[in-house]
Amino acid sequence: MSDGIFTLDAEVRTDLGKGASRRLRHAGKVPAVLYGADKEAVSLTLSHNKVFQAQAFEAFYSHVLTLNIAGENVEVLVKDMQRHAFKPLVMHLDFLRVDAKKALHTNVPLHFINEEKAESIKTQGGHAEHHMVDVEISCLPGDLPEFIEVDLTNVELGQTLHLTDLVLPKGVSLLELNKGESHDLAVVTVKVAKGPKVEDDSAEEEATEE
Repeated sequence: MSDGIFTLDAEVRTDLGKGASRRLRHAGKVPAVLYGADKEAVSLTLSHNKVFQAQAFEAFYSHVLTLNIAGENVEVLVKDMQRHAFKPLVMHLDFLRVDAKKALHTNVPLHFINEEKAESIKTQGGHAEHHMVDVEISCLPGDLPEFIEVDLTNVELGQTLHLTDLVLPKGVSLLELNKGESHDLAVVTVKVAKGPKVEDDSAEEEATEE
């Protein structure tokens, strides 16, 4: 993913309301709001094409982005994005200001790796059942990972990996674990794959003979 995708030009907008938002969308723009860092919320407008290109990358949702607002660069996270129900359109964006000196809370995706190398899956007939696809973390903006890897190489048949089994990057903690030991949730389990039901041929033959 190029650095250009992480930087988006934005304009401050004063024309608010549903009617104004509809006009913006017809003009190829996306309405947005920027808030956080103990500052007033600001209504913005961005190019729909640029936003649509950027949102196709997974890192768009977990990376610190830069908004260029009238020549001022503001570091932000995407906190919410509304899509059209059936058209390939982004309807609205919420951005959260990022303070480099303050820890942020956000969700990052899990990447499950080496499933094809795990003996429990490759030779023992197991399959990986994913219990979650992302985790909520806390870290400084400079330590924010794009994703966290879950290595299944040595996971045995019937074994479950929990949050405490994840290898976290330096400076990153899991918010769920801060709630206590009972919140060490399951992340992935290697289970025995269920095969197709085998009919009892002998029973069928007996029934036919009768």
